[in-house]
Amino acid sequence: MEDPPRLTDVSLVFPPHPVWVRAARETVRTLLTASHRPELTDIAVLLTSEAVTNSVNACAGHDCPAPVTLHAGWAGPRRLRVLVHDEAPGRPDCRTPGPDEEGGRGIQLISRGADAWGVCGHGPGRGKATWFELGRSDPHG
Repeated sequence: MEDPPRLTDVSLVFPPHPVWVRAARETVRTLLTASHRPELTDIAVLLTSEAVTNSVNACAGHDCPAPVTLHAGWAGPRRLRVLVHDEAPGRPDCRTPGPDEEGGRGIQLISRGADAWGVCGHGPGRGKATWFELGRSDPHG
């Protein structure tokens, strides 16, 4: 019988530019594939995309060239935690945008899709990190 894969963490540090959102999504997708947790993939990739986009936009809005850091890993045997850190000032808002607004739904999606989420001061340097967890409702995690 083959041993189960060892759960691991991944990190990605990248410039605050929209072209890196795809790389962040694929990093999380690859982690979940390697960890044999395909049931978390769709929601984890969506929420990662939203958190990274928020960080990239915050950096652009504050002319903050410092890199964005993505960290994804296991907070327990079945509990994925994703943290996205940027050095832009301020904290993201959970707001309800108007029907004609193209943006502004990222934190709302994270708050509705994650088992837990928040904004904190953890991470490299100053700034803030948006984090979320998936798999907390799993009775084995």
